[in-house]
Amino acid sequence: MSSKKMQPKKKRNCNPLIYALIDKETLLSKEVSLSEILQHIKTFPNIPILQYRNKSGSLEEKRADLEMIRSMYGGTLIVNDTVELIAYADGLHLGQEDLRKYSADLHEAVALVRKKIGTKLLGLSTHNKAEILEANSLELDYIGLGAYRATDTKSEANVGGQALLEAAKHSKHPVGIIGGVRLDDSFEKPILYKVIGSGLYQGLSSKQ
Repeated sequence: MSSKKMQPKKKRNCNPLIYALIDKETLLSKEVSLSEILQHIKTFPNIPILQYRNKSGSLEEKRADLEMIRSMYGGTLIVNDTVELIAYADGLHLGQEDLRKYSADLHEAVALVRKKIGTKLLGLSTHNKAEILEANSLELDYIGLGAYRATDTKSEANVGGQALLEAAKHSKHPVGIIGGVRLDDSFEKPILYKVIGSGLYQGLSSKQ
């Protein structure tokens, strides 16, 4: 399994790197083009990895977007869910439900996904200690963990806060913390990445 890009530093990491999350629905709601946000994030330091998420677009739209990202961004590119387009990315990120579509047996599900993506990176969303421990036995390169804070799309009932940070310590995989995470947040290992979505638009003038 090729996971060199995801290995945390040996010392305790008090300032995780940014894992950029570019969501097509968010782009549309903010009336910001994909090229505009890609140009804008060049002003951010330490964005070695970027995930493209588009839950409603066609394969043609997604492929065109991935090709644009490739042309404007030189880091590791992860595609959310759409395994059909793995050839255009460096890895795949799946949610819990996405993974279970392959099989109720998660080891079998991961094996089936691995047949499709080979040694490319594989990430899985988790939300609590139980899912983290379950993920520990799976052939993954990292996990996403959230929600950390309440957001417009995540109510307080789905927020883990400090308890989530304690749960993260049980992960054998590098962790990307997500959900209301701020650019100035600091976390300890195994949290390697702070996943930033809405925060990417900070300082970008939209058409709204």
